[in-house]
Amino acid sequence: MQPTKPIEVVSIAKMPTIYDPPLPLELQLVDIDWTIYTPDLMAQYLLDIENGEAPRQAFYSLTTKEYENLSMNMADQKRYLKEILSIIGYYRQIDEPKKVQEPN
Repeated sequence: MQPTKPIEVVSIAKMPTIYDPPLPLELQLVDIDWTIYTPDLMAQYLLDIENGEAPRQAFYSLTTKEYENLSMNMADQKRYLKEILSIIGYYRQIDEPKKVQEPN
């Protein structure tokens, strides 16, 4: 029988590298041209239509409540994006290698 050698177990505690996917491109928002038709402006627009001078375009309207809903939705999207970016920043900070100061 051959003598047996003891098995040596070495554990190395090391944080695994975490994949940091690149952030998507920033939002490329386009300016929106708002026209608010008051009764006076609407009367002028209707007169322009009768005279054939009104621009040929479609108009969309929102009630005050619908405009509030649109505004709240945009604010909620902005909040969500900020929170997601802060979470991504947190995980990227954790994954940064710790700088060990060498003794002089």
